[in-house]
Amino acid sequence: MDAAVLDLGTTQLVAKTDPITFATDRIGWYAVNVNANDVAAMGAEPRWFLATLLLPESASEAEAASLFHQVVDACAALGVSLLGGHTEVTYGLDRPVVVGCMLGELIGPRPVGAAGARAGDHLVLAGPIALEGTTVLAREAAELLIQRGVPPDVVDRAQRLLEEPGISVVAQAGIAMRTAEVHAMHDPTEGGLATAAWEMAQAAGVGARIDANAVPVLPECADVCRALGLSPLGLLASGSLLIAVAPADSEPVVDALRRAGYPAAVIGAVTPSAQGLVLQEGNAERPLPEFERDELARVFDGFGDA
Repeated sequence: MDAAVLDLGTTQLVAKTDPITFATDRIGWYAVNVNANDVAAMGAEPRWFLATLLLPESASEAEAASLFHQVVDACAALGVSLLGGHTEVTYGLDRPVVVGCMLGELIGPRPVGAAGARAGDHLVLAGPIALEGTTVLAREAAELLIQRGVPPDVVDRAQRLLEEPGISVVAQAGIAMRTAEVHAMHDPTEGGLATAAWEMAQAAGVGARIDANAVPVLPECADVCRALGLSPLGLLASGSLLIAVAPADSEPVVDALRRAGYPAAVIGAVTPSAQGLVLQEGNAERPLPEFERDELARVFDGFGDA
């Protein structure tokens, strides 16, 4: 499950904690949005946030202030109250670490999560895949991408994907919840859309069929993945949301998301478990790839050309 659910009698509270440990200049902003996404994927409205900022001994006061303001700004953008937290200089760190804890309240009478998908459901994807992985690569490996032939203006656009369209799926989850009876939701993160589909299927004891041609991939993502020999299906995918609904509800959900300005499409269906997980590519089909680790790691380990 993406988060824990606490039954308080008069309300149900959803709680999530997740650390951000990779090097990035937007780590505080990431911490808020990643935790908020997991709460939203449980069918809840993110409401309250606490943050622990662990800084290396080399960190300056300005760097600490920047992290704090990122957290404040990200909370404000989502309408989340920052309750407090802790900041310290921690021996042995070579980069900042931010540990977030997000609390939210359920929108409906019960949590959603990934385990409720039913055979016959349609799979709706809100947002393009691999957005987060694309922007991380553009920010952390810009020189390598340019060396591999990606035009500088494409790298620049990819770097800005973090802010526009951004990685938050809080609004998209809320729209889906208020439009139809959502059977399951899961926000793809490490391992990309393919891993999210596997996780949803395993949690629900079902199979799935994904139409590769229906999966939205931004041009910047396609260029970055092509240059590094990566699959968008296995690349860090915060900024997208996988939603399972009854067939009659899929188009209303897609329409509601699009009317609100969010890209969305029906990308496949839930099938009986005996059919496994299948990727359909035109008239051909093959097993949906499994990624033992995120494609991002291949680049940072020096295997981007594999």
